[in-house]
Amino acid sequence: MNINDFDFALDESLIAQHPLDKREESRLMIVHKNSGQIEDKHFYDIIDYLRPGDVLVRNNSKVIPARLKGVKEPTGAKVELLILKEEGDDIIECLCGNAKAIKLHTIINCGDLLKCECIEVKDEGIRRFKAYYQGIFKEVLAKIGSVPLPPYIHEKLNDASRYQTVYAKIDGSAAAPTAGLHFSEELISKIKAKGVIFLDVTLHVGLGTFKPVKEEKVEDHHMHYEYYSMDEKTAEQLNKAKKEGRRIIAVGTTSTRTLETIVQKYGEFRKCSGNTNIFIYPPYEFKAIDAQITNFHLPKSTLIMMIAAFAGYDLIMEAYKHATLEKYRFFSFGDAMFIDNE
Repeated sequence: MNINDFDFALDESLIAQHPLDKREESRLMIVHKNSGQIEDKHFYDIIDYLRPGDVLVRNNSKVIPARLKGVKEPTGAKVELLILKEEGDDIIECLCGNAKAIKLHTIINCGDLLKCECIEVKDEGIRRFKAYYQGIFKEVLAKIGSVPLPPYIHEKLNDASRYQTVYAKIDGSAAAPTAGLHFSEELISKIKAKGVIFLDVTLHVGLGTFKPVKEEKVEDHHMHYEYYSMDEKTAEQLNKAKKEGRRIIAVGTTSTRTLETIVQKYGEFRKCSGNTNIFIYPPYEFKAIDAQITNFHLPKSTLIMMIAAFAGYDLIMEAYKHATLEKYRFFSFGDAMFIDNE
């Protein structure tokens, strides 16, 4: 497919600049995959579309203060680093602003608490660094790093917790798994009371999720690897649900990628961890999920390609046209879509 097949007109005023006061009060578009019907609701209405026995699979990865500002030694040139992953042994992989200035053995001074030495130059502005600091790296980041809001958000975020899901647990993401931002503790309790099961997987969001597609042919796009994991209890419950014909509903594209990666690899769900660069675009045969919750994504992004593969290209493009006409809020702090299998 051609990248322009996934383009659409979007007025800048529809890009959400801040979260709503209450998470569950965002709007929710219901897209019925089989009938093609589209409904306009609010996120708290999702409980009406869930059934006892459904399994909601969510990504419990937590956004780290991954944005670092520093200067190159000895020139003093300003540099910004976005930590994509921690590799252990104080090695971090970063997407770099002013990357051309960062060559092998370049030292970036991020203040009194952290210095980074470039140990590998990679393509696309990516560098690997050895980090030098005192104490615990997580605590150093908490003091000098900042939450890496996407570049299309221009307003200051007063409460950093609003760029985390309420169930975020495992540190490691450079961006939030945004479909989960609509769930409040209260709404989760109500959904559980209906007999719906919540299960967690982990996928640390990095360049694989948010890297723009620049190639004209979709299949030429190179996906970057992201770390994922699933525990034994989750695998057992998912296999049981699948065997019993109960719906598995992915909360977000990152959960979808994790589930599809595992089933494509093993033919079932199982305890595992690894790195995935799965790229889902039409046509694709989904083997793990029955429905999914997702936000409204950027034009020409791998994310809109994934949901087009799931719901059907024509239906998704129609849904996005509807969203723009009805002035839904787009992207990270925007509204949501529930694609069901009816």
